[in-house]
Amino acid sequence: MRSIIHRRLVAISAFALFTALSCGTAGAMVDPSPNFRRIPMPDQFTALREGSRGIEVYNVRKRLMRLGFPSGDLSVTYDPALRMTVWAFQKANGLRPVNRIDPPTWRALLHPRPIRPLVRNGESERTEIDLRRQLLTVWSGGRPVLVSHISTGAGRSYCVRGHCGFAETPVGDFRAGQRAPGWSTGILGSMFHPVYFNGGIAVHGSTLVPRYPASHGCVRVPLHNAVALYRLLRPGHPVHVRRSPLHDEHRPATGRERNPRTPDGRRDASRDTSRDTGPALRPAPGRNATPGRNVPRNAASGRDPLRDATPGPDVPRNAPVG
Repeated sequence: MRSIIHRRLVAISAFALFTALSCGTAGAMVDPSPNFRRIPMPDQFTALREGSRGIEVYNVRKRLMRLGFPSGDLSVTYDPALRMTVWAFQKANGLRPVNRIDPPTWRALLHPRPIRPLVRNGESERTEIDLRRQLLTVWSGGRPVLVSHISTGAGRSYCVRGHCGFAETPVGDFRAGQRAPGWSTGILGSMFHPVYFNGGIAVHGSTLVPRYPASHGCVRVPLHNAVALYRLLRPGHPVHVRRSPLHDEHRPATGRERNPRTPDGRRDASRDTSRDTGPALRPAPGRNATPGRNVPRNAASGRDPLRDATPGPDVPRNAPVG
């Protein structure tokens, strides 16, 4: 009888020890309570960039999510989704978007600037699109709940398969309308979860969202934010497109402004100092794409998605997609 009781006690102790070690290991891998309350000394800053791994990356992701800058999964890897989220956070805090988390970004994470509305006395539920800073902010209950990096109209003429136009995202007040779940293919490219708000112009997910305006007029957002935006931008949801003034407390995100505008939103050629050497105006899905079941067959293969493309059933045939 004693030997049976002894064996049972040994088994229970071994199980308790195994559980404690497992929990301790997990706790060491992921710290659920990152400390952003004090400013580290300069030599304590760790530069993080794409490819970095570890608890610091996880803590940055969690901090950004709490501040309204979602970056997808809360992983310990610095991936392209986190890179674009950091761009958004840097621009919102008056910093130039760079491909790393440097000391100024660490300080901003510790003491972030409040998000200032573009529209005074706006609706409590609305979306604001800032063309100068290339930022999209969704407001709910009078507070920002989602801030995303975007890429809007490139501000130049284009012609694709006989469809010609000027790539511009117009300034104005609009409302969300027609939507199409999943992937859709139009004359000018592929879109993920598009939400139209101004004729054929939509907010949609894209595999190519560079740091500069590059679309045909639509508002491209990173794929990891497309689903959340699709849920938030219900039909009738107000969408305000503005160009924040240059004298705003947030200085321009880059050293030069592409296609500068007058206060009423028109192009001001006299102040256009940019030399546009960007890529062609078409969203070519890249290696970081995560297409769903409805993605066009050629979208993930590296082939030109505009070749043999036909508009989907939920997309206006002449919509300036992309």
